[in-house]
Amino acid sequence: MSTFSELGLKEEILSALIEMGYETPSEIQEKSIPQVISSTDDLKAFAQTGTGKTAAFSLPIIQQIDVNSNNVQAIILSPTRELAVQIGDQIEKFSKNIKGLKVVTVYGGASIEDQTRKLNRGAQIVVGTPGRTVDLINRRRLKLENLQWLVLDEADEMLNMGFKDDLDAVLESTPSTKQTLLFSATFPREVEAIARNYMHQPVEISAGTKNTGSDDVSNEYYVVTERNRYAAIKRIADVNPDIYGIIFCRTRRECQEVSEKLIADGYNADSLHGDLSQAQRDNVMQKFRNKTVQMLVATDVAARGLDVNNLTHVINHKLPDQNEAYTHRSGRTGRAGNKGTSIVLVTAREVGKLRPIERKIQKKFIKKEVPSGKEICEIQLFKLVEKVKNTEINTKEISGYLDNIYEQFEGLSREELIQKFISVEFNAFLEYYSKANDINDNRPARESDDRGRRRDDENMSRFFINIGRKDNLTPPRLMGLINDQNITNNVEIGQIEILDTFSFFELDKNFEKETLDAFLANSPEFEGRGVNVEITKKRRSGGGGGRGGDRRPRRDGGNFRGGDRPRRDGGDFKGKRRESSGNRDNSNRGNSSGRVQNKSWGRKRD
Repeated sequence: MSTFSELGLKEEILSALIEMGYETPSEIQEKSIPQVISSTDDLKAFAQTGTGKTAAFSLPIIQQIDVNSNNVQAIILSPTRELAVQIGDQIEKFSKNIKGLKVVTVYGGASIEDQTRKLNRGAQIVVGTPGRTVDLINRRRLKLENLQWLVLDEADEMLNMGFKDDLDAVLESTPSTKQTLLFSATFPREVEAIARNYMHQPVEISAGTKNTGSDDVSNEYYVVTERNRYAAIKRIADVNPDIYGIIFCRTRRECQEVSEKLIADGYNADSLHGDLSQAQRDNVMQKFRNKTVQMLVATDVAARGLDVNNLTHVINHKLPDQNEAYTHRSGRTGRAGNKGTSIVLVTAREVGKLRPIERKIQKKFIKKEVPSGKEICEIQLFKLVEKVKNTEINTKEISGYLDNIYEQFEGLSREELIQKFISVEFNAFLEYYSKANDINDNRPARESDDRGRRRDDENMSRFFINIGRKDNLTPPRLMGLINDQNITNNVEIGQIEILDTFSFFELDKNFEKETLDAFLANSPEFEGRGVNVEITKKRRSGGGGGRGGDRRPRRDGGNFRGGDRPRRDGGDFKGKRRESSGNRDNSNRGNSSGRVQNKSWGRKRD
């Protein structure tokens, strides 16, 4: 492996790297830095999370920046403000010995006037989130006519978060002569589309294999019932006394609920999600980096860009909606050469959802049993013994009390004394787990049909909605649309099925009326199109022959035949025809499930 000096970096940068403790470049740094320094070709680079992508694209840019000009020469886009701030801080440290180089970080949630003033004073490098960057461009406060480098960091996540329009707007505002550097941990089709549309014959660099998981991460799963997810998290934490990790939840409310339960049960935990102010987020992250917080409960968006290298575990409270997101989650552990464990909690019905992820990461999940109370107590006991044994004695501070203490313990044997001290710490723990039940769910998974979809759930109602894939609808955006209607705080979302011009979703049947009333009262629009929602009847598997599943609504003599029957409160569907009859399109069908809890789904977030 080469050294940083062999990559062609100048002395001011090398000295800063030495001060920061950088010794040898990572694979992505070793490949990217000389390429960007020596060529103006666009670059498409793959690197797993935690491999040093920030230095890979920022060091060669710093090397070539003209500090005598205050024009914006490089702009770096990232999906979240945490990551943007982190990148900005890193660049400032890398360039600390280069006089005249200025960096400005722009993102939502902070004063745009303050950011504008910094831009007016001049900056060669701007780091920003897509939404705020577009806002500043539209206000003519961010001028890109002299731009030489455009970096898209975590491009896959920016697209997952709904920033495609903003990315298009930024890309179209930049000169064609710029060098575009696209860095991503995964390369789904949407990222490849950006490369095709906005990059000219890019050079491709890969550090590792595309869309795979790290070899330093063990991928494990536990099968539990829905109601035992939290109990399983507690047992996993207790059987790993030195756990230092992130628990990923899908929604803000879920995140808050899990963290509050952990805190109430005496764990060193806190939460990180979009409802926190920037000051609160900074405070939580400081505590987590200091290990005052042992377990951080976070949403996918909030956890993007966390620069913590020693995490032992990642726990997926529930599977992410997008398979690619698992790669990002698991990539938070097993970093910088350390080993890590990524754990997924699934119900018996969800086990099949692990197979597509296995294909994506090219790694197999290992089935584990949720530890029993006896196993946990044994591990905790010996952990306590080890802690007592390794405790340093502060003789100076306690010497004045020792005579009285010895007198108090007079008559107790060595064995009795050890037993009593251990029991003081251990009795409550032992009592808690003394009658702990087995919470592994080893029952057969619910039967599913040949397309892997769930059979009818009697507790769910199925709804028709008149928008689909051609309206740019995705499962997260549909969940966001449902959230925006303020139906209730905790209604469960079941199956989501996205088709070309219409879609279906399931909600808890107890909220049928509230759902219909909310959509009717709010008259929402999506991509400029009015939204209509109706209840549909479920077609029973095996009833009436054919494929046994739901079919697209169609008109046949004034009535719907052979499938979903949109209606309101038992009445026939009266709306206009939405789709001509024909063969059902099953390609690229989006499926998801969750709870109506996170009002940020489908919205752009800085």
